[in-house]
Amino acid sequence: MEVRVRYAPSPTGLQHIGGVRTALFNYFFARANGGKFILRVEDTDRDRYSDESLQDLYDTLSWLGIAWDEGPVVGGPCGPYVQSERFELYRKYAEQLVADGKAYYCFCSSERLEQVRNEQQVSKSEQQGYDRHCRNLTDEQRAEYIKQGIRPVIRLKVPMEGKTTFHDVLMGDITRRNRDVSPDPILLKSDGFPTYHLANVIDDHLMGITHIMRAQEWIPSAPLHILLYEAFGWDPPVYCHLPMVMGKDGQKLSKRHGSTSVRDFREKGYLPEALMNYVSLVGWSYDGQREFFSKEELEQVFCLEKINKAPGIFDYKKLDWFNGQYIRQKSDAELLPLLLPYLEKAGFVTLPLDDSHAQLLATLVPVVKERLKVLSDVVDLSRFLFEEPVYAGAQVFCGKGVDIPTTYKALDQAYALLRSGLEEGREDTILETEIADLAGLLEIKVNGVFMPIRVAITGSSVSLPLFDSIHLLGQDKTFARIENALAILKSEVR
Repeated sequence: MEVRVRYAPSPTGLQHIGGVRTALFNYFFARANGGKFILRVEDTDRDRYSDESLQDLYDTLSWLGIAWDEGPVVGGPCGPYVQSERFELYRKYAEQLVADGKAYYCFCSSERLEQVRNEQQVSKSEQQGYDRHCRNLTDEQRAEYIKQGIRPVIRLKVPMEGKTTFHDVLMGDITRRNRDVSPDPILLKSDGFPTYHLANVIDDHLMGITHIMRAQEWIPSAPLHILLYEAFGWDPPVYCHLPMVMGKDGQKLSKRHGSTSVRDFREKGYLPEALMNYVSLVGWSYDGQREFFSKEELEQVFCLEKINKAPGIFDYKKLDWFNGQYIRQKSDAELLPLLLPYLEKAGFVTLPLDDSHAQLLATLVPVVKERLKVLSDVVDLSRFLFEEPVYAGAQVFCGKGVDIPTTYKALDQAYALLRSGLEEGREDTILETEIADLAGLLEIKVNGVFMPIRVAITGSSVSLPLFDSIHLLGQDKTFARIENALAILKSEVR
């Protein structure tokens, strides 16, 4: 049997981490088993549908290097792969269920349904939801409703007794009483639109889906889907409900934890290979130790048995670390074009690069590469090369526990050493030692000497290595900025 899996998102928002992990797990499982990965667009929610969301779906999978074997754009033998283009199929199969006595037409108005809900709540009835009013209408009653011009919905006849059981690869057998399943849910709306449950089951069957990997939040819907498969007389696929993606606080990952859309991660400068690698480890582990996998390796080793039952924790700091490792694996020549869009957007450079900027960036890349967590970090780390720093008062030059007069004295003496040393061409390590020795003479910590130099040159207490910054900036600008800082400090010394 050929493995056939699908990723079937609804284009009602940007692709998020949880959805992309589902796509990756399905894709890697298909590749590891020589099967097919199918993309299906479930766009029946027309109120929330957006073209932007659909394009984001395509862009995200393309950026990650995930190619679908069948689906929109590429086509395939089971198309169309967009649900809004399959409405006649859904009507045909829904009416087949009615003809087989497995479903029925319901003519209840929204006003009547609301009244039923209110009465159930007031009486605290054990039965909540639809009261199956139209389940056993006579032909004459149905004809009367039709004569009134009422357009019916089609509802599934859910068995009122017994239980429904399905097997999940991770969770084992899951059983639910039929009376606890949604009472006779709507399959086809009066406007001809299918509900999610009907379209989902029909499409999975007709597209030959063998394994369904989706989030555990869909477990409550599974018994209803099994009942639909039984009503049609079809064999259900293998189910594997994936563990939830949580934040470090144990709550479902959401915007309160930080970015969740892949577009945000992409814009901040995460590499697709880093995001793919890390997200694949959220709820899956090869051997509990190995962490780095290429896409090609995951296509070979991925298997369902190594998916964890427990929720996966999405750790933003761990993702930053992963991304930094992948950045440092790139050559300077590979990294430069990835950084250029951020430098251009910040207004630091224009493309094509002139000779002076090309030379500067060729020197900058190997220095900045060691300190990047995301590609966009290059903007703040290199800002001092393209903009004059703005100092918010004399206090910004002071290290922890060092007052302004002592900072002025430290910077003044350090500047004398630095200037003479640079002009004489002394080695950076020697100069650094000489400047550090000033701290002992002034009875302050080493940072109390280096902080004012760093802030004077870069405008920030967090920067590239000091002497790398000096060489990138050049001696003339370095000396001018230190002298400006000394003037600011001096003005505050009483």
